[in-house]
Amino acid sequence: MTPRGKPITQQRIRELAAGPGVIILCGRFEGFDERLFEARPQIEQVSLADIVLSGGEMAALTLLDACIRLIPGVMGAALSGAEESYENGLLEYPHYTRPQEWEGRTIPEVLRSGDHAKIAGWRKLQSENDTRSRRPDLWERHEGARVQSASGARQKAKEPDQ
Repeated sequence: MTPRGKPITQQRIRELAAGPGVIILCGRFEGFDERLFEARPQIEQVSLADIVLSGGEMAALTLLDACIRLIPGVMGAALSGAEESYENGLLEYPHYTRPQEWEGRTIPEVLRSGDHAKIAGWRKLQSENDTRSRRPDLWERHEGARVQSASGARQKAKEPDQ
């Protein structure tokens, strides 16, 4: 765990969770002696985010939590994590709970409709809109960005040249 490492991604977390296990090294204050990395080039240097902590322990706990929740049975239903942020390159759609009205704000009608196709469409659109506005870096990498303009208007996907 080091701010000099490659940023960890949900895809890499999935790979780690599926693998045989890892050993996590946590530096303290100034990090690691560079000779360690020179002597062991197979060590993967990983960064949690563009932040600096006093040590790697909290970042390691975060990495462990992200992996543990992917172990079958930990989250309950097998598909519990399928629609979460980063799983399909987008932020997750907004969630609503009870009561139906809170401080004058209501749950969107489509979510109360029982129409699963419309709900799925609404969720996808919300994920795209939120990702575009809140995380343009993710949106830029997302495949949907190539067929949707910044205004949100759908464009026809270009056919590859033949």
